Amino acid sequence: MDPGDDLSTRADVAEQPADGKKFTFPSALTILALVTLAVWALAFLVPPGAYDRDEEGAPLQGTYHRVDSDQSFTDRLNDLFLSPVNGLYGVQDAETGEVGPDLAGELYGSAGVFLFVLAIGAFITVVFATGALDRGIGRLAHRLRDRGALLIAGVMLVFALLGTVEGFAEETLGFYGLIIPLMLALGYDRMVATGTIILGAGIGVLCSTVNPFATGVASSAADISLGDGIVLRAIMWVVLTAVTIAYVVRYAGRVRRNPERSLSGFLPGDRDHNATDAEEPPRLTRLHQVILILVALVFAFMIFSVVPWSSALTGDADATPYGFELGWSFPQLAALFLVAAVLVGVVARFGEQRLSATIIQGAADFISPALVIVLARGVTVIMNNAQITDTVLHSIEGVVSGTSSALFAVFVFLVNLPLAFLIPSTSGHATLAMPILAPLADFAGVSRAVVVTAWQAASGWMNLWVPTTAVTIGGVALAKIGYDRYLRFVWPLLAILAVLICGFVALGAVWT
Repeated sequence: MDPGDDLSTRADVAEQPADGKKFTFPSALTILALVTLAVWALAFLVPPGAYDRDEEGAPLQGTYHRVDSDQSFTDRLNDLFLSPVNGLYGVQDAETGEVGPDLAGELYGSAGVFLFVLAIGAFITVVFATGALDRGIGRLAHRLRDRGALLIAGVMLVFALLGTVEGFAEETLGFYGLIIPLMLALGYDRMVATGTIILGAGIGVLCSTVNPFATGVASSAADISLGDGIVLRAIMWVVLTAVTIAYVVRYAGRVRRNPERSLSGFLPGDRDHNATDAEEPPRLTRLHQVILILVALVFAFMIFSVVPWSSALTGDADATPYGFELGWSFPQLAALFLVAAVLVGVVARFGEQRLSATIIQGAADFISPALVIVLARGVTVIMNNAQITDTVLHSIEGVVSGTSSALFAVFVFLVNLPLAFLIPSTSGHATLAMPILAPLADFAGVSRAVVVTAWQAASGWMNLWVPTTAVTIGGVALAKIGYDRYLRFVWPLLAILAVLICGFVALGAVWT
């Protein structure tokens, strides 16, 4: 998980010109600030409207009607000024539907998700500070150094597992120095190492099951449980991970048999490595083993706590919850990861000063994705108070009306592809898109969980190749291969994955 921008941190994409100037893609915060201004301005042009709603607050299809807005220019200016505040802890008035920081009603802001991101940031930072995860992956790679295909599959599987549960992506940049020499020593090229790292973690994030920065934020914005849809996402993870591993292993075998077929070529000295020369990483200490077990238990318990087991096991969305179900959401999960961070620090014998400093640093490193969520939620507050959200929803209602549920699910995937590129933040993209997409699912008779799955698949698919993703552009730079060559390597897999994703979300829409 990238501390700066939840997997979608954008890197500089232009080459350094001779005059020293370079193009820098705007940060997620800058993009969302511009989106906020644009939506605020458009709210003067879009007519206000509203749907009739059921007891749960969901809009009723076919009930849209125009309404008169009593907002003055001063009111609208105040909404713009307070949008970040409302995005954090704005409260929605039950009678008027207006959102403001000093109203009475239900919390509309993203304070719960905001704290959750900071809490998991603290936990992940404490875990990495112990060195247990890095050393564990290093030991795995070294142990499998003389079994090439198994090494590729093992590393990709670990990365994919970490990606699906906690958004592991940017952290992979630290493994190129280890993986590239091992792959070269086994007769492979630098593209094999690059594919193993980028695609291993990337396919995990694409098929996120409980990844808090993708599935978690999107589920919260869609007003569903983090565990809703986990069965479909888990099946997707198994199948798409297997396909991706097979793709990389097949290319690796081809290069090993015929090095001239390498897409990346070889640099001077690349063919001089030998697997037996690879330096053995330090062994896992008993402490490291205990910490890795603790981390596995924490994430396993998180999955257990959020899954609606009765619905998942019976297939009935309205099934009575079992007695052992916890039904946890973001407040409880935030507390879980804060406690877990302290526990790991205590077990690692950090001491009070170091543990406190590491937790604070972890929360600070993750303030950027947390603020992105707040700003994106602030945009929805502007739309809500100007009463144009339902108007936008109504304009898209006609597109999905009469379509099959399977076709609607594919439509959600496709429409989010360009959005994933234009909105450079996974969390921001989710927070902006879900208030529109989730009610559309109700109109199409599709589970909101399928919309979340289709959305995150689009975001993850784009992040496997777009040149503005730090994981991709940083990875090819560290591997010293051309970005154009990486595209030649990955595009057939992208086509296969796109077809499989459309099939899965269509099946999920029909199934649910």
